[in-house]
Amino acid sequence: MTNTQSFVAGFRNSAPYINALRTRTLVISFGGEAVIDDKFPNFIHDIALLNSLGIRLVLVHGARPQIARCLKEKQISSEFVNNLRVTNAATMNCVKQAVGNVRVEIEALMSMGLANSPMAGAKIRVISGNFMTARPLGIINGVDHDHTGEVRRIDHASIHNHLANGEIVLLSPIGYSPTGEILNVNAEDVASAVAIELKADKLIYLTENQGIKDNRKKIIPALQVSEAESLLNKKRKPTANTITNKSDYLEKAVYACRHDVKRVHIIDRHVDGALIEELFTRDGIGTLISADIYEGLRPATIDDVGGILELISPLENKDVLVRRSRDHLELEINHFTVVERDGAIIACSALYPNAKENIAELACLAVHPDYQNTGRGNILFEYMEKQAQEMGIKKLFVLTTQTAHWFRERGFKNVDIKSLPVKRKNMYNYKRNAKVYVKTL
Repeated sequence: MTNTQSFVAGFRNSAPYINALRTRTLVISFGGEAVIDDKFPNFIHDIALLNSLGIRLVLVHGARPQIARCLKEKQISSEFVNNLRVTNAATMNCVKQAVGNVRVEIEALMSMGLANSPMAGAKIRVISGNFMTARPLGIINGVDHDHTGEVRRIDHASIHNHLANGEIVLLSPIGYSPTGEILNVNAEDVASAVAIELKADKLIYLTENQGIKDNRKKIIPALQVSEAESLLNKKRKPTANTITNKSDYLEKAVYACRHDVKRVHIIDRHVDGALIEELFTRDGIGTLISADIYEGLRPATIDDVGGILELISPLENKDVLVRRSRDHLELEINHFTVVERDGAIIACSALYPNAKENIAELACLAVHPDYQNTGRGNILFEYMEKQAQEMGIKKLFVLTTQTAHWFRERGFKNVDIKSLPVKRKNMYNYKRNAKVYVKTL
């Protein structure tokens, strides 16, 4: 395809995700490393794009490298215990200075509206404030963590109000106790706590590593919570002094999902446009940990009619499938089973039983081109076959014009039209001239 055609195709494919994300709440966590990266303005442009699409955004930033630089300049040593910085009074001064500088820099970039730039006319309103109440960690295993704290409470009502007004909420890793004490809080913990309190649709961690990989060093695209927990149990305990350890992110993702956050994404922030690719393409670029079923078989509902039509229309145009109108689909939707992946219908099939003759028609078996040759057709077929057996059906039949070989490979045999049930035989379309195949269950 030309660049223009590729853009148009990508834009069209992103439409379902744009519609699905509008008015949804996303909590996005990124470290201070991202802020000093030359590509950080591109990330801010992407945030502006999400905001313009009506997506509600809470940004939580870190400041580790900025704090480390300040400590080095002032020759102050800093101690880590159990992956947390022990924040004494001198260190706290650097924390306040570094966090303040990072927050101001982010707000300045979001306020930019230069002509001929992605931010032109954006008019983003960014809100920062004391939305988080914290408490000191205190003494743990004999170590006094001084001004290091943890989240105590999130003012979720105020945050919701700002989000409803179209404002982006920016949170820093500093909390305030009811007594006025300033505390250094882990940024990733802040993001998790906010996502839980807001019941966010997505919590997104932009990480310094390349994400969660399998034994072949390939990114794992999706994990159910139980699978993520099993993976965690196989990993060694983290020993690094920073959150860059992959298992830490996985632990936080599992915790968030177990506390009503629907989905957590772990993305390599070094990839320019990673956020857009993760949110607006079907397979994304990172790892999705979800509390609900990310992909699975289920009975179709009336809300699936549009997705099924979109899936089968190209096959109808090629005469692979019999043409079905929207009205026809709505009337027969209870016969359909679909495979859903991240909100999109990627496969479907229908089963029409004839209990009197102990035979059923398997019809409209279709798999999206992007997911053909991945075993999904087999899984769907096996499920439909099992469903027929549970109904007491003894035989399955299909009418096909171009996929006879696929059904023959699965035990179907060509028979004469006369073998069809009487009602189905009377409806046979001789102009289409489809072949009949039957399988004994």
